[in-house]
Amino acid sequence: MSRSPYIEEVEQAYLKKDVPVFNIGDTVRVNTRIVEGGKERLQAFTGIVIAKKGSGLSETFTLYRNAYGSSMDRTFLLHSPRISGIETIRSGKVRRAKLYYLRGRSGKAAKVREQYVAGESKVAPAPQA
Repeated sequence: MSRSPYIEEVEQAYLKKDVPVFNIGDTVRVNTRIVEGGKERLQAFTGIVIAKKGSGLSETFTLYRNAYGSSMDRTFLLHSPRISGIETIRSGKVRRAKLYYLRGRSGKAAKVREQYVAGESKVAPAPQA
């Protein structure tokens, strides 16, 4: 079902312009604004992207994280004003659209292989004298 052109026009004002490109299986760090009383601070949440769904203003992505023996999912609205930044830490190579099978796994069973991009090197360049 297509959306009304009027609704799309109204949503354009609320869409973020600087959304980074990331895919399922990537490890990303999301900085969210947390308001406590009159103060505001940033809190980072790092995890593997296990799902992306929706489009336009209602586009969401879900991060999965297993830390200190407890695992958690967290779903974020991509265009939310509470998200101050999204940073890709590493790219993952997966063959699924949804990685829900990672839930409840730990250690090597929950590992996603890294995708190496041509032209990028993991080793820092040698200093030139």
